[in-house]
Amino acid sequence: MTTQTPGMGSPRRRRSGRRLIGRAFTFGLVLTTAVVTAGTTAATAAPAPAHGNHGNGGAPDLGPDVTVFDPGMPVDQIQATLDAAHTAQVDNEMGAERHAYLFKPGTYGTAEHPLQIKVGYYTEIAGLGASPTDVVINGKVEVYNRCLENNGTGNCLALVNFWRTLSNLSVNINAAGQDGCRQTANFWAVSQAVSMRRLNVSGGTLSLMDYCTAGPQYASGGFIADSRLPSVTNGSQQQWLTRNTEIAGWSNGVWNQVFSGVVGAPDESGFPNPPYTTVENTPVSREKPYLYADAQGGLNVRVPAARKNTRGVSWANGMTPGRTVPLSDFYVAKPSDSVQVINSQLARGKNLLLTPGVYDIARSIEVKRPDTVVLGLGHATLTAVRGATPIDVADVPGVVVAGVTVDAGLQKSPVLLRVGREHGGHRTSADNPTTLSDVYFRVGGPHVGKTETALEVDSDNVLIDHTWVWRADHGVEGFTDTQRWNTNIGRYGVVVNGDHVTATGLFVEHFQRYNTVWNGEDGTTILYQNELPYDPPTQADWMNGSVEGYAGYKVGDRVKRHTLYGAGVYVFNQNNPQIHTENGFEVPQTPGVRLHHIMTVNLSAGTIDHVVNGVGDAADTTKVGAPQYVADYPAQ
Repeated sequence: MTTQTPGMGSPRRRRSGRRLIGRAFTFGLVLTTAVVTAGTTAATAAPAPAHGNHGNGGAPDLGPDVTVFDPGMPVDQIQATLDAAHTAQVDNEMGAERHAYLFKPGTYGTAEHPLQIKVGYYTEIAGLGASPTDVVINGKVEVYNRCLENNGTGNCLALVNFWRTLSNLSVNINAAGQDGCRQTANFWAVSQAVSMRRLNVSGGTLSLMDYCTAGPQYASGGFIADSRLPSVTNGSQQQWLTRNTEIAGWSNGVWNQVFSGVVGAPDESGFPNPPYTTVENTPVSREKPYLYADAQGGLNVRVPAARKNTRGVSWANGMTPGRTVPLSDFYVAKPSDSVQVINSQLARGKNLLLTPGVYDIARSIEVKRPDTVVLGLGHATLTAVRGATPIDVADVPGVVVAGVTVDAGLQKSPVLLRVGREHGGHRTSADNPTTLSDVYFRVGGPHVGKTETALEVDSDNVLIDHTWVWRADHGVEGFTDTQRWNTNIGRYGVVVNGDHVTATGLFVEHFQRYNTVWNGEDGTTILYQNELPYDPPTQADWMNGSVEGYAGYKVGDRVKRHTLYGAGVYVFNQNNPQIHTENGFEVPQTPGVRLHHIMTVNLSAGTIDHVVNGVGDAADTTKVGAPQYVADYPAQ
């Protein structure tokens, strides 16, 4: 392998089925699931934990795709289990396997014998402690580039390293036994639909690119929240949001690096060189719910409270503020469960825990009660059947939906997830917003998908904390681009009609009209990333009336107050490079609508004529990989 030092550069090639990008400078709990308990010895241990229901008198059955590790288990056995899991999932981009690997409180790995974890597709790695410091990994938790040519040694990049979760543990970086370059950092080379939350990382450097392989080493992420980190090498990551975190340092930026409520965040005064956007305090936040084991070994879900104007981690002074819900208050669902059964349990007052797997949803999962929690493990995926809306949340306060992926199905759905109803009464609370955390959407990819809108928010006081809303630009369907344009239907990505809606980490790509439409008042977005669709066959297919194309971010014409921090719209019209889009952003011209640090980028095909409302230079093929920035709109 060629060792390369992080540096600056321009995009040169498109990833397989994806984009061009620039580069520059990641107790005694017993569960009836896959579990190994304390005291297991090397002489008696199986090569991997057993799976399924062990019949432990009323303990929850989390299904065959959840594995729980105990600190008494030999490191070799844990390593073998995780290595086998990674081998199975490393190339499984469009597969149906889903897995969660959970660690009971304790220490795993030693200085001489560290635990080296590599994380594949649809895999969740999480600690079961009340605090991130309760589970310690001496070793690494990593994602490397995928090398697609020359027997896995060439065309190495991270551009499709999607769908992974790492949370609620400490990593004491230890590279013992790894080769020279791999000793230089803990590598987390990822792109969209990947979250790092509630981490305590020490003992080295965290690198968000993998510079230990051959090139081009491109990456396109990402998201970190509620974590305490050492020095971070951004490397080739084109955009990234770091929220409510402590960092010892940050190396560089490519196009759009955003920091919100981050202790140690870099200064933004030099924008766009480097392209940093720093928001001192996060205006509205709520950390994602997490499983933890109490002193008696019982499983609970901690539901963090919503907070305003915060900075730094939520667990600095003890347990994250919020409420504890015992797992007995959840209905633990399996993919074989019918929606009728799930809705019956919700109506009886249960919360919902979705164990890993793919669920066929032929009618809506109806979340009607305030403060209901819907928590997915291992990227649990809900697939629309017969044009259903998989999740329908009532116009009530405090609902939390987290860790769930929603897929469009073969028949067109009106919407994939809806929060509230337009003119529905808006029985919401500014102090207790309904919250979507790590909720991802997909239209196409593993199968044909069709929807009018992916995510529709009609309630007031909603928080969207990290989502990727993706009309797939590649998949197993085998379509040409023109076929995909007419077959994988996704008109709108995100439509916000409610007032006082906040989005922290909004990633929306490839929809056939507006990717994002924001009609509500007093909306705030912190970090927006968009790619316009690759596949319009002709300019006539990409017209908004007499206007060429649809802006990647549209604020409704009647909106009086809206704020956007750190946003990029990228163009790669590979199906017809002659296509034009008039504006990357389209907003009403009024003093209360303010855009801070926005840009457009050409990824080698097509043209965006202006950044916003006729302002800003064209992102065309004479400026491939060179952002066209507008620091503030209206100009200050």
